[in-house]
Amino acid sequence: MAKFRLPANSRIRKGRHFPAADGAANARRFVVYRYNPDNGENPCMDTYEVDMNSCGPMVLDALIKIKNEIDPSLTFRRSCREGICGSCAMNIDGSNTLACTVTADSIKGDVKIYPLPHLAVVKDLVPDLTNFYAQYASIKPWLQTRTPPPPDREQLQSKADQEKIDEPAACILCACCSTSCPSYWWNSDRYLGPAALLAAYRWLVDSRDEATGERLDDLEDPFRLYRCHTIMNCTNTCPKGLNPARAIAETKKMLAERRH
Repeated sequence: MAKFRLPANSRIRKGRHFPAADGAANARRFVVYRYNPDNGENPCMDTYEVDMNSCGPMVLDALIKIKNEIDPSLTFRRSCREGICGSCAMNIDGSNTLACTVTADSIKGDVKIYPLPHLAVVKDLVPDLTNFYAQYASIKPWLQTRTPPPPDREQLQSKADQEKIDEPAACILCACCSTSCPSYWWNSDRYLGPAALLAAYRWLVDSRDEATGERLDDLEDPFRLYRCHTIMNCTNTCPKGLNPARAIAETKKMLAERRH
């Protein structure tokens, strides 16, 4: 009979418990994934009790309070605290999202926090995004033109053309979508994933870009594009409300129309 178990060194063990300070009137439990590559131990789940009366409302506020006041060894990424930079992407209560945009009150029971799934973990809540960024770079995310720009003005486009790139250009590269995609889990070495493909679509529909044919050539591959099976996890989890699945479908449509 087949056994589906994690390797011994990947099994998560019970970690430490940090009780709330005496007199805490509104304690909330945060159960956080911990992994330190330097100590040779298995990952664990540490439990922190945080008094929310002296803490901001967001999950990121609680993580900052934990790091500042309870356990300075806790490691995570953060920057803008406004849902713009994408740094604090993690798996919270079973969904990939941004810690700075999720309130602790919106979660029932213990707040369980993991790093983004199916990526190597650098430490604690910090995933290794090296491959993710390399895939983004591979789609050449910059304007490519052959026609020299006008000497006296910018390269203009109509309002209608500009609106076509509004949504895909709003991606903040947080990786929530790609790491929620089963196709990306199993084929991340060859499948570009929703984030990179959304970025590719942004340039495909830019009326100023003159490399549409070359961009489509680069994507016409059984793995780079066509490993998308329209599962829709990417769209459901995007913290910016974008629709990578639709962008991927439109890209496939552009390739089909080019053939015929």
